[in-house]
Amino acid sequence: MTDDRPAWARRIAAERMARDWSQRDAVRALRAHAPTELPAEESIDLPVEALGVRPDAERLLPTDHGGPLRHGDTFPAPARRDGDREILAASGMETLEIVSRLNRSDVDNATLDALHITTDRLASEYPYMPSEQLLIEGRQWLRRVVELHTKSLTLAQHCEVLALSGWLAQLVGCVEYDTGDRYAAESTRQAALSLATEADHAEVAGWAHEMRAWFALTTGDYRGVIAASQAGAEVAQHHGVAVQLAAQEAKAWARIGDRRQVEVALDKGRQLLEGMPYPANLDNHFVVDPAKFDVYAMDCYRLVGEDKLARTLANEVLRAGTDFDGTERSPMRNVEARVTLGVTAAREGDLEQALDMGERALEGDRQSVPSLIMTSRELAAEMRRRYSAEPAAQDYLARLHSLSEQKPGFMSR
Repeated sequence: MTDDRPAWARRIAAERMARDWSQRDAVRALRAHAPTELPAEESIDLPVEALGVRPDAERLLPTDHGGPLRHGDTFPAPARRDGDREILAASGMETLEIVSRLNRSDVDNATLDALHITTDRLASEYPYMPSEQLLIEGRQWLRRVVELHTKSLTLAQHCEVLALSGWLAQLVGCVEYDTGDRYAAESTRQAALSLATEADHAEVAGWAHEMRAWFALTTGDYRGVIAASQAGAEVAQHHGVAVQLAAQEAKAWARIGDRRQVEVALDKGRQLLEGMPYPANLDNHFVVDPAKFDVYAMDCYRLVGEDKLARTLANEVLRAGTDFDGTERSPMRNVEARVTLGVTAAREGDLEQALDMGERALEGDRQSVPSLIMTSRELAAEMRRRYSAEPAAQDYLARLHSLSEQKPGFMSR
């Protein structure tokens, strides 16, 4: 039978069933977080998800770690992408004209505005553009922006150019790391942090610390993740990156095995997210998408063995990250969701489903290799533990080992 309920209704039903809640349990939870008083429990006969209109309460169902399921998680805004035509309409310039302006002796505000738009475009292409192409474009534009320092600039323009250089350097560093060039990525990250310090730009500095946390997470340095996350939160506590820093800290605590600290870090991130305005451009890699909190929680729940919740969130990540025609809006998030489904299937004895999800994760065109190997390691461990004698499992493990040999260092821990 087809489920013709809207996505928000299916989401609430899935969350309720994942927690083994009855309808009365769900009503009590909703009552505890509703901004206004609700009718008596006995007067609500239908499940919340079966109502004709979606609930207006900003907080719906509390999560296991004490924070609520956000309204934005259940009813996310449509995905947005700014294409080249929008960029041209906004800036009034094409790439050739921007480059010609960079070659002038003086830099006007229109040039800087156009560079901001170009930087935003490149950061927005991060999830979709092939890594090699994005790396070439990012480095080219970084060189062009750095050349502006040789021109006569006002103090405000100098700081603005430093910040632009920092954003571009971080984008280049992320792609370098995705492609396995970890030493170049770390050098680029340090350069970005230096630029942020000189420009006194807290947000760029916060993302530089977040990159350090990410590098440490994928190489198994979990105490390093916590140190980087806390350092970044100290300098950028009022910016969106603070949410991601809290999430990285939660991931580290999950891998260390401290469930209480996982809950503390996730709750901190969720509270920060609640107090921030909804982003204007969700595609920008350096903008925290509220829907991505599902990915953070999914990762943590998978690691601490909350398989039902991890599987529920993985299905939601795939739904939110895929268009109706099957086009993937969030390919790298979808990869992690598939690995999560593979891990939970392996634990439940479904080898066929586990292998299918693991293989599909390896087939994506746009991947972060360190992330893929890190999460696939967990699936590999379940395969070795439960299915070491199965030929199909041995084939999957051999393919994963071949991938790790192509990117040495990421499987060393």
